[in-house]
Amino acid sequence: MQFESLPGFREFYPEACARRNHIFGRWRKAAHAFGFQEYDAPVLEPLELYIEKSGEEIVGQLFNFEDRGGRAVALRPEMTPSLARLVAAKANSLKRPVKWFNIGEHYRYERPQKGRLRAFFQFNADIFGEPGPGADAELILLLVQTLKSFGLGSSDFKLRPPQ
Repeated sequence: MQFESLPGFREFYPEACARRNHIFGRWRKAAHAFGFQEYDAPVLEPLELYIEKSGEEIVGQLFNFEDRGGRAVALRPEMTPSLARLVAAKANSLKRPVKWFNIGEHYRYERPQKGRLRAFFQFNADIFGEPGPGADAELILLLVQTLKSFGLGSSDFKLRPPQ
């Protein structure tokens, strides 16, 4: 019997893995150039963490189950709740501004579609403790630098003010 991967998940054979790691390397280089530190968090978190942020309707969009200890858990669909938990746990001892980034795999229990799979990687960069619009400007500059690192220029993307 031959097994196939589940719908919405990808395998990375060596060539694809090399391309993925090249992308991750560009993301890391740009983040480090702006003074960001890399962090990570568990891919399995308490389900309540996501319900607290997004409400009960999020449950149907998550891979969630009860573990052997009777806890309701979910595979992380995003990094924000985990990041908030990590920063809050050490808030008094963290030097401001906190500039952290993550390249992590996330999971959503949605019908797979072209360009939208159940498992995906995401680059997150966040700044805490920076008053005023400076943090927003820095994150925009990080985005621009990241796009330029892939050879994109002003004819390939545009920055527009919010509508």
